[in-house]
Amino acid sequence: MEQKDYYQILGVAKDAGSRQIKDAYRELALKYHPDRNRKDPLNAEKMKEINEAYAVLSNSEKKREYDMMRQQFGSSAYSRFRKSYNEEEIFSGSDINHIFEEIAKSFGLRGFDDIFKEFYGHRYRTFEFKQPGIYGGGFIFSAHFGKGRQPLTQSPLLGNLGRLPGYILKKISGIQLPEKGADINDVIYLNPRQAKEGGPYAYFHRKRSIKLIVKIPPGVRQGQKIRLAGMGNEGKMGGKSGDLYLKVHIKKPLFQKIKDLVTDLRK
Repeated sequence: MEQKDYYQILGVAKDAGSRQIKDAYRELALKYHPDRNRKDPLNAEKMKEINEAYAVLSNSEKKREYDMMRQQFGSSAYSRFRKSYNEEEIFSGSDINHIFEEIAKSFGLRGFDDIFKEFYGHRYRTFEFKQPGIYGGGFIFSAHFGKGRQPLTQSPLLGNLGRLPGYILKKISGIQLPEKGADINDVIYLNPRQAKEGGPYAYFHRKRSIKLIVKIPPGVRQGQKIRLAGMGNEGKMGGKSGDLYLKVHIKKPLFQKIKDLVTDLRK
């Protein structure tokens, strides 16, 4: 898989805040908008890269995981991240649709719905909900739509109520949203040699009463988290399972413990 870097794509620093990330995306989305680059055959792929980079970096959870992979795996972080997240999951919860609509209204360009149909086909669907005092809207990526079929993922409804209950969306659109299971956090204890050399580690998953063999990357550091996708709590209504995050604790060698004890006694 081609190696990319989300920060380089948006042209922002690693410590960029949410406002900087959004401003950078808005500027690039306007620059590479298809209506302004009709003669450039490579523009569509550039616009897709920008959309994906913003969807990841504007989401605190996805950004945190990407940063960990970037720190651990360097230039191969992108390919590893894409193995953990598919296209539907990457765009889940994104506010790209609102930014596109702002650009369309300000500059007289086509809006989000037309652009995403052009780029991604009919694998997604927009929806809107209006009632006195209540407004919500968003978009859903899905492989199929129709009776008895559920979307793979969804964006939260944005409006006065924030995230609206799934049964309201089902009543409006006939779509019943799956609910992702909660993540689980735990701690694994490694000796210095295990942390340095890496390798297999036997972990007992108490929640599921199963034994897992976790691959520890060489050079893992104190406090670093290892993600096991889909090993968290099970989802509801066909939703995907949450993830299991194992925080690394490196045990001190015996001589270091004795040295620390002596130091404390002398204080």
